[in-house]
Amino acid sequence: MGKRLKEEERIKIVKEALAGVKVGVLARMYDIHPETIRGWIRDYRDSIAPEEIPMADEHLQELQRLQEVEQRYEKAVKALGEKELENEILRELLKKKNPSYLKNSK
Repeated sequence: MGKRLKEEERIKIVKEALAGVKVGVLARMYDIHPETIRGWIRDYRDSIAPEEIPMADEHLQELQRLQEVEQRYEKAVKALGEKELENEILRELLKKKNPSYLKNSK
């Protein structure tokens, strides 16, 4: 979104952030830099009444679901990286002619 957003659109995004959607998720979804959104939050948060913050509409639920999927993906990538490292260590151990783990097991 190269164009400047109208104030109503900026306020809508701020309300989603105040409802618990992470700024990073909103930034990717709306193609807006996270710092821009953080600035809007600072500018508008005091003017938004608590009852104006969306609770459980479908759009917000979808954003929260996306956030959960991203968190699970990050955990899976980390776990996969750790498994790859373990496999590499095991491959290196198998290449050794006289591995120390065999000497200690007698």
